[in-house]
Amino acid sequence: MPLAPSPIDDREERRRLQHDAEVVIIGAGIAGCALAVALSNQGRSVILLEKSLKEPDRIVGELLQPGGVTALENLGLRDCLDDIDAIPVHGYEVIYHGEAVEIPYPVGPNGKRPEGRSFHHGRFIGKLRAAAMRAKNVTVVETTAVDLIKDDETGQVLGVECKTKGEKEYYFGHLTAIADGYASKFRKDYITLTPIVKSKFYGIELRDAVLPRPYHGHVLLTDGPPVLLYQIGTHETRALIDIPENLPSASVKAGGVKNHLRNVVLPSLPECVRPSFAAALEGPLRSMPNSWLPPTTNKAPGVIILGDALNMRHPLTGGGMTVAFNDVVLVAELLSPAHVPKLDDTKGVIRQMARFHWQRKDITAVINILAQALYSLFAADDASLRALQRGCFRYFQLGGSCIDGPVGLLAGITRSPLTLVYHFFSVAMYGIWLHVTTFNPLLWPFVLIFDGLRIFFTACVVILPYIFAELRR
Repeated sequence: MPLAPSPIDDREERRRLQHDAEVVIIGAGIAGCALAVALSNQGRSVILLEKSLKEPDRIVGELLQPGGVTALENLGLRDCLDDIDAIPVHGYEVIYHGEAVEIPYPVGPNGKRPEGRSFHHGRFIGKLRAAAMRAKNVTVVETTAVDLIKDDETGQVLGVECKTKGEKEYYFGHLTAIADGYASKFRKDYITLTPIVKSKFYGIELRDAVLPRPYHGHVLLTDGPPVLLYQIGTHETRALIDIPENLPSASVKAGGVKNHLRNVVLPSLPECVRPSFAAALEGPLRSMPNSWLPPTTNKAPGVIILGDALNMRHPLTGGGMTVAFNDVVLVAELLSPAHVPKLDDTKGVIRQMARFHWQRKDITAVINILAQALYSLFAADDASLRALQRGCFRYFQLGGSCIDGPVGLLAGITRSPLTLVYHFFSVAMYGIWLHVTTFNPLLWPFVLIFDGLRIFFTACVVILPYIFAELRR
């Protein structure tokens, strides 16, 4: 049933009684709620469908980069970060085999460093849903979407078939937005690509952990896969441990994932973190797949796809919500009444969504490529990748633009794919130089020819497939 209805008007009654609106949105998560509010602010009539309005409990979607905070402000939703015990994030601390380097967010035009926020995912979602319920042109309905309603002749999507307490219900709109997350049940009907999963993040919650650098995300690099640590509340810190498929130390034969965490990860942590990590190992262990799904153009009549249903990247860099909010800002602009007066103008919507696919590249392509490339380096499992990993850390140690450039990209502040390519290959060349100079100078020409070319080729293999994936339609 509809919750928290707006003051009665004709369109509100039409949404409640006739289940008819300009837009029907599937999924009241990050993208769905933001889109509902953005379209409502433009005067659009919106029905927002969600299978469960209980506070979700997830181990990812807990860090919002500064570029995401800015997008949230542009959507008029900045107050959703208030009163949820959110923690300011000033940047990162990368710890490489016990050696640390601070990577603060770069100073902005105003002379100040921007801030991100980390928090309990469910509390943030609760605030977004409350904002959607308050929006005067939005009706939120707790129901399960089971199918899309289509015109048999044209394939045009007309709405959504749902099931509420065992009873079928139908919701109709000029436009249907699919934003039902990483496990979308409707994606396969419109996107031929499927998510690629090569590892999982296993998450535990530490109590009153002492972090080496408060108000920073921590990336721990060792001989194994990376570990992330970041505070999500006054007393809570999230630990995310990457476990690739077929990792020998996490196999059943070796005692499983908990034994890997206890015997391999725990000894590699900063000493100040170990007591709270060891205590947390006595509690539940949860996992989420680390998925990669390249973006594709929305071409189907009457429907658009947003959020993780459309595009995913490895969550290592915490860029997912930043992408989602920036996407909503752009979609709302492209589909505004000034550009598409009526959303039943199917050709007009498709034309604007083609523009969306390319205009989002300045920020989403950067975040997508960076997330995948950094994960390849940080989870280095061969000699060439380890040389690149070392080069990346030493590059950060140079400071100045060698920090500000990469972290500006990661933070969703710097919108320049060319800047990403420049810094990535600068890291590669620096890594090659560091590798070559570990040998006797008389051997440098030979090492450069054989090892240097191999490392450079590995760098190309790491980044080029993701660049090409962003260039496809």
